[in-house]
Amino acid sequence: MAQKRVLVALSGGVDSTAAALLLQQQGYLCSGAMLQLLPGQQSALEDARSAARRLGMDFHVIDRREHFARQVMDRFVAEYCAGNTPNPCLDCNRCLKFGQLMDFALAQGFDYLATGHYARVAQDPETGRYLLLRGADRSKDQSYVLYQLTQQQLAHLLLPVGGFDKPSIRQAARQAGLENADRADSQDICFIPDGDYVQFLQNYGKVSLIPGNFVDHEGAVLGQHRGLPCYTCGQRKGLGVSAGKPVYVISKNAADNTVLLGDNEDLFRRELTANRVNWISGEVPSDSFLCTAKTRYSQTEAEATVYMLPDGRIRVVFQQAQRAITAGQAVVLYNGDEVLGGGTIEPAQ
Repeated sequence: MAQKRVLVALSGGVDSTAAALLLQQQGYLCSGAMLQLLPGQQSALEDARSAARRLGMDFHVIDRREHFARQVMDRFVAEYCAGNTPNPCLDCNRCLKFGQLMDFALAQGFDYLATGHYARVAQDPETGRYLLLRGADRSKDQSYVLYQLTQQQLAHLLLPVGGFDKPSIRQAARQAGLENADRADSQDICFIPDGDYVQFLQNYGKVSLIPGNFVDHEGAVLGQHRGLPCYTCGQRKGLGVSAGKPVYVISKNAADNTVLLGDNEDLFRRELTANRVNWISGEVPSDSFLCTAKTRYSQTEAEATVYMLPDGRIRVVFQQAQRAITAGQAVVLYNGDEVLGGGTIEPAQ
C-alpha cells in the first residue's frame, strides 16, 4: 500500500515540528508548509524551514498575506469598531489554516493536513461521522479554537500531538535532536506582538478614538473614556475613574458611544445568544439539549442548556451565572470530550 502523504503546517515551534516527527514515526510521507501571513516573518520562516530540513522534508512557503489582511486583520478592526472584542485566531483558523492551507494540501494531492494543535480527531465506528475531541492534556487543550471545523475538513485532518502532554512532546523533540525542543510557546496575537491592540487599530485600521462618557446603570456620568476600542468587558484597570470602590466595564454601547461601569456582581449573567453557529456533525439539532459550554479559551466549561432559534442562532442558558460574557468571543459546546460546535457571542440585549 502506498504511503499516505501529509502536509504538516509548520510554525517553527516545537508542537508543529513534533507533529511531523510523530507522523514520520507512524509511516506517513510528510512535507512541511508555512503560511506567510505577515511582512517580516523571515525568522519564523527560517525556523520552520530548518525544522523541515532536519526531518528530511521538502518545504512549501504559501503566501497568503493579502487573504490574512482582508479576512483576519480587517475583520479584527471592524469588530472592535462595532463595540465587540474579537478573537482573531478563530478567523485565522477558519479562513487560513483550515481554509487556504487545507485547500492547498488537497489540490497538491496530499491525503491529509496536519497541525500541532492539542486536540484529537476520531471517527464514530457506527455512523462514520468524524468527531473533534479535547486534547488528552487538559492544561493544553486547544479544541476551543477548532470548533468551526467541518466533517470534510476533519476527514483530511491529523492532530498527532493531541494524545500527549507538553512535557512528552518536548522530550520527543529533544530525543530527535530538534533545535526548538525547549522554545517557549508564543502567547501573543501574531500581528500585535507587543500586545498594544489600540495602537494597532490606530496605525493599521486608521481608527480614530472618539471620547465619550462612562455611565452607571442610572445613566449618571462617571467620567470620560478614551474611545470604545480601549475597553473590554470585565476590565477594571486603566479606567481613570474615581468611584470610591472598584468598578468594572460591564458593556459598551456603540450607538451612543458610552461605556457602562458597575460592580463585579454586575458582570455575571446566565444567558447569551450566538450567531455564525457551526455544528461539527453537519446536522443542526432538532431540539434543545444539555451540554457544557465555555465562553473564553481559558475558562472551565459549565453546564448549560442550548436552545435553537428560528434563524439559525442559538440561545445558551447556563445553570450558574458566568462572569464577563463578551460579545465577539466564542461560545463552544461540549458533550464530555466531544466538541459539538459553537458560535460568536452577540451583544447582550
